[in-house]
Parts: sequence; C-alpha cells; structure tokens
Amino acid sequence: MKYIITIIVLISLGLIIYGFSLDAGQEALSHKYIGSGTLGLFLLAMPLFLIKESKGKKFNDYMLTDENVRKMQGKKPRNTDNQDTPKNL
Repeated sequence: MKYIITIIVLISLGLIIYGFSLDAGQEALSHKYIGSGTLGLFLLAMPLFLIKESKGKKFNDYMLTDENVRKMQGKKPRNTDNQDTPKNL
C-alpha cells in the first residue's frame, strides 16, 4: 500500500510539472495535465494515505468533546446528576 501511494503521488506530481512546462499554445492540454495531477493527489493518494494511517485508531480520541478538553486541561471530568451511578431502587 505504501508503494502504491508513493507511485500515485509521483505520477501526479509529474503530471502537474509537465502541465506547467507545456508551451503557451497548448493551454487546453496543459490544464488537463495539471487537473489530472491534482485529482490524482486529492482523490486517490490522500484518501489511500488516510485509510492506511488511521487503521486501528479510535475516532473518539481525536474529537473535541467536553471530556477530552478537560483531560487536556488537567481537570477532573465533570459528573452531572443524571450521569451518577444508579442507586438501589
């Protein structure tokens, strides 16, 4: 997977560089190469990279919830009345 992502990035960057190096008379073709390279980066390489890097990680650890903000500040988590442990009824 790592090598596939690297190949896609290199091909996309090559397309973008080639698109910028074309002469002024070939503007339409130049835009197609630049656009194809950009699409390759953002629609292929980036999602594959994010999928590869996020395997086995919990999404909730990266969300800014009240509990996570309090952990970052070093405060104890707040326990409201309706979240107390149930008492014997």
